[in-house]
Amino acid sequence: MTRATTVRAVLAVAVLLVSVYISLTMSPRLGLDLQGGTRIVLQARDTATVEADRETTDRTLEVLRQRIDSLGVSEPTLTRSGEDRIIVELPDVQDPRQAAEVIGRTAQLTFHAVEGPAVEEPDAKASGSDPTADPDPTADPDPTADPDSTDAPGSTADPDRLTLPDEQGRNLALGPARLSGAGVEDATAGFDAQGGAGWSVSLEFRKDAGQDWKRLTGEAACHPAGDDRRRVAIVLDDKVISSPQVDPSVGCRAGLPSGATQITGSFSADEARDLALLIKGGALPVPVEIVEQRTVGPTLGAAAIDASARAALIGAAATALFITLVYRLFGALAAVALGAYGVISYAALVALGVTLTLPGLAGFVLAIGMAVDANVLVFERAREECAERPKRSLRSALTTGFKKAWSAVADSNATTLIAAGLLFFLGSGPVKGFGVTLAIGVVASMFSALVIARALTEIAANSRFVSDYRSVNGIARPGAVRTWLVRKDPQLFRKPVRWLVVSAALVAVAVAGIVVRGVDLGVEFTGGRLVEYSTSRPVDVETARDTLTDAGFGDAEVTTAGDGDLSVRTGKLDNDGEHAMRTALAEEGGETTKVRDELIGPSLGDELRRNALIALGVAVAVQLAYLAVRFRWTFAVASVGAMVHDVILVVGAFAWLGRPVDGIFLAALLTVIGYSVNDSVVVFDRVRELWGANRRTPLDTIARRAVLQTVPRTVNTGMGALFILAALAVLGGDSLADFALALLIGICVGTWSSVFTAVPGAILLERNAGTPPPTPGKRKGKGPARGRPGADRRDPLDNGARV
Repeated sequence: MTRATTVRAVLAVAVLLVSVYISLTMSPRLGLDLQGGTRIVLQARDTATVEADRETTDRTLEVLRQRIDSLGVSEPTLTRSGEDRIIVELPDVQDPRQAAEVIGRTAQLTFHAVEGPAVEEPDAKASGSDPTADPDPTADPDPTADPDSTDAPGSTADPDRLTLPDEQGRNLALGPARLSGAGVEDATAGFDAQGGAGWSVSLEFRKDAGQDWKRLTGEAACHPAGDDRRRVAIVLDDKVISSPQVDPSVGCRAGLPSGATQITGSFSADEARDLALLIKGGALPVPVEIVEQRTVGPTLGAAAIDASARAALIGAAATALFITLVYRLFGALAAVALGAYGVISYAALVALGVTLTLPGLAGFVLAIGMAVDANVLVFERAREECAERPKRSLRSALTTGFKKAWSAVADSNATTLIAAGLLFFLGSGPVKGFGVTLAIGVVASMFSALVIARALTEIAANSRFVSDYRSVNGIARPGAVRTWLVRKDPQLFRKPVRWLVVSAALVAVAVAGIVVRGVDLGVEFTGGRLVEYSTSRPVDVETARDTLTDAGFGDAEVTTAGDGDLSVRTGKLDNDGEHAMRTALAEEGGETTKVRDELIGPSLGDELRRNALIALGVAVAVQLAYLAVRFRWTFAVASVGAMVHDVILVVGAFAWLGRPVDGIFLAALLTVIGYSVNDSVVVFDRVRELWGANRRTPLDTIARRAVLQTVPRTVNTGMGALFILAALAVLGGDSLADFALALLIGICVGTWSSVFTAVPGAILLERNAGTPPPTPGKRKGKGPARGRPGADRRDPLDNGARV
């Protein structure tokens, strides 16, 4: 065993031991769509005086944190997203009405002097105040009033003055706001058992605000006890939440110091706590609006985890069995490395604290099927080396296979990482988790293939038994697909235009579906509300639709979902409306449980739809730029053309099938882009290599050879992914079925387009470009350059001895 193999083996064992330890001692961090709960996205809005920037949003977040903490939710999470957006995650909260009500209190808390009772008109309608009435002649004069002022109490001449009902419903005329809730440092509810005062609320003000409070209460104390003007009104959201009298013991102009302020009354414990909460957390620097709200029941998350686990086990077992049958012993060793990949990638997710979402879980499962790609590339190159030089040692052929496959492995994984990066930076919500798990999966698969699998296969290749019995190792003899292709030698690209005509016809069918059937945009892109209910008694769609129409929800679209569940989609619907809708369904279906709930505001729907188009555009541009740098521009344009072809076909297929297009579909589409470019990269990497070594050979001949040489890799890699996706589609339930279906279609059309769209397109572009063939590469391990005697470089593991 060489030193390099020893280093790889030791590194592999060390990483595996650490990964196993992490997996056994740490638990994954589950997203709300897996553990159940409510996720609310808030948009901070500008006011006339305050801009909703990063600083004010951070202050708003802290106020909201105090409000949420008072609800008693276990481990709530509040984070800022961007400059002016706040994400609130509430685990285990299934009815978000109370949370939304607490969060949605957007008005600033203010403290006002009471100027007296509002004088009502005989026919008062709205506020009960008379803007032209004289003040009560029997009321005592206000010692703090401005003698030059012409505004009477209750007058609306001054927009800063309000007329609002107090706690008993009596209208009061209030002066301008003297201080805001931003000056409140703390408000606590307490019970005075010794004094017999019952429940009260104690106030603490910040330094400057405390002086304002002292002046306000000192001015109110100048009025006689029992006079309305001796009261101070605390207003939130145009509602008087408390209007206490200043205690008779407080002298005129003396006022109440900050630490000695208590609001007493006939409070119950809940009323005192609620009042303290409103005063302490009532001041938002800027108003906020709920633009997205998602609720997932705990049963749905548990079912998704269970289904994904079963799909991963079945798909991984099928993939391992397949590569073992194809590559025999080396395939079995690659299957062992595949198992190691699963442990390493899972440990990386746990150690990095990545929140595992439903799309992220699907990405983790999908990456298992894609992890065999590097091994397949290496084994196919090693087979070619053994076929060209049958007397070559197995170890030497394997080493050369790793060297020659490196370029294709690096480029194909780079394109997948680009897709993962786009998902993370341009995706929203749980889709970001898919990008993270996909990126971790790519890195882990590279390690498992280039370190673990290489160490295992090199150790096996040193065995005399494995070297001597060619039917055992799996790479010393060409595979059945390669043998059949070599014998038939089909002339694929003699007329490349015909393949492009077929691709154009497929695109026309897809576009027809988009135009005729239309694209069913999910609620995530259109705005509105989508709720899924589970009932204890079966309820058919027509009955549910009639029930909701009678309850006043005539615009609701009702469909079936899952095992007899009902899916209801409406336009704008608040939490109280959703509760009424659920109550109506319960009359027909008995106990009705909310399984899933998604609310998207119209502004966010427009934004998500716009971001989806931007993500697709950026994906095309970035992949084109990368391929243009790594390959010839003709190859880059042909690859991107095939990629666009795949995107249109997948969208068209969903249009014909009537399946919804949502954020998870966008994740699948960007993954298809990465997979499509991945396939094209492998083909064009071989074209570049063969053309550089045979510059005078026509490109169509070179392309035919390259395709025939890479088809086994394309088929074997595709089969690995198809096993996983088929398991997800069958076992993953409604949550993952559309995701798996999109990828199944994408992989099939991507395999087609990489051969019959990208290659013919590149041939036609090269005919018109007139650029010379690529110069021969100078990479090590490429073998002798044809037509150059003496250029043969012996493999470093080959001592040159021959018999």
